[in-house]
Amino acid sequence: MAESRRRPGRRHARGGGRRPAPARPAEPGPVLDLDVERIAHGGVAVARHEGRVVFVADAIPGERVRARVTDAGRDRFWRAETLEVLDASPDRRPHVWPEASVDRAPEHRAGGAEFGHVRMPRQRALKGDVLRDTLARMGGVERDVVVEPVDAALAPGVDAEAGTGWRTRVRLHVDDDGSVGPYAARSHRVVPVRSLPLALAELEAIAPLAGTAVGASAVDLVAPSDAPGEVVVRMPGDRRDDAATRTIVERVGERRFTLDRDGFWQVHRGAAATLTRAVQEAIDPARFDPAADNQDLYGGVGLLAAAVGDRFGAGTRITTVEADARATEHAGANLADWIGARALTDRVDRYLDRLAAEADAAARGFAGATVVLDPPRSGAGRAVVERLVALGPAQVVYVACDPVALARDVATFREHGWELESLAAFDLFPNTHHVEAVARLAAIV
Repeated sequence: MAESRRRPGRRHARGGGRRPAPARPAEPGPVLDLDVERIAHGGVAVARHEGRVVFVADAIPGERVRARVTDAGRDRFWRAETLEVLDASPDRRPHVWPEASVDRAPEHRAGGAEFGHVRMPRQRALKGDVLRDTLARMGGVERDVVVEPVDAALAPGVDAEAGTGWRTRVRLHVDDDGSVGPYAARSHRVVPVRSLPLALAELEAIAPLAGTAVGASAVDLVAPSDAPGEVVVRMPGDRRDDAATRTIVERVGERRFTLDRDGFWQVHRGAAATLTRAVQEAIDPARFDPAADNQDLYGGVGLLAAAVGDRFGAGTRITTVEADARATEHAGANLADWIGARALTDRVDRYLDRLAAEADAAARGFAGATVVLDPPRSGAGRAVVERLVALGPAQVVYVACDPVALARDVATFREHGWELESLAAFDLFPNTHHVEAVARLAAIV
């Protein structure tokens, strides 16, 4: 999970709406002693029982654990939850969130910190393993991956060693009796907690963990750069209104970005600055032409378009394309420093189709252009990649939060004669399985 993604079609959806139905309790499954082999995409580990793969939560490769099967409905694999660690990894630590610890019964463990029991260096190594293996298996690319922590200078107040105190936005859910809390891991059941260690201290301090919110669907905690935290109570059926579209300001270095309070912004305090720097470093300056028809696709409120403009100057031409009209309005204002910048409201696939159909664009395409591609968690997809390749840009800088989606799109690029030239990965979601990657692709000459 990377800019305006809290809206239809983007990752990390949030906002009002119907509350998901609580998960129905399953019949208890068998208890197994398992030797854990490796980590899988999604933050669960892989073990085997009588030749069958078992995906087991709350375990670390190299451990032996006792686990209860929670889903035996498939022939090829089962799912299980750790009940007891029989032989612990040297990388196991007390969970940073006591309410998510293996010491709790699985049905009472808070979700959202599935790597909190793993020391930080091993967390990053596991994320690198997943990204490397996925690229090799699905993208056909062998690439060493080192997942880098967020530079402490970009995230004041964050405890980098513990991986806590970084979330600037938190959603708590409300059950039918009004109790407030996170969902239990892998369920839609609200569990009570006394702490929110991944959140900024100012958000944890105002979270209504001991209170009730009868009739509400969720409680959002928000701490933009320019203001202290606030509590937003969501009611069933909420839609955007004057309150929901109140604007806030986020800062990246000396630059300010205006967006709706409910609009997407990177959730880690240092993430926006980290991605700004990473995109700037990923662009090959020898291929960059400030006068070309440079593109920022899925551009949100203009964060990455601004990164390009800040690196290459006020005369840089760049078009940012975003399906959310409110985000596009903000992008136009946020990019006012660049004479050649413009913000368009459109779906990226339709925008590329229309551009390719225009006679002059079909001949010229994106010749000499740099494209920043920052799609939703599901990736850009074959149709967008193929249309983009046909328009012939000089290079594509791809920002991805999902290894599988990135690998699939890399495979499509490679089918059309493009290769992955560089890859950087960042731990923007400590104590979770999520990892952000910034890749550069270009056509083989």
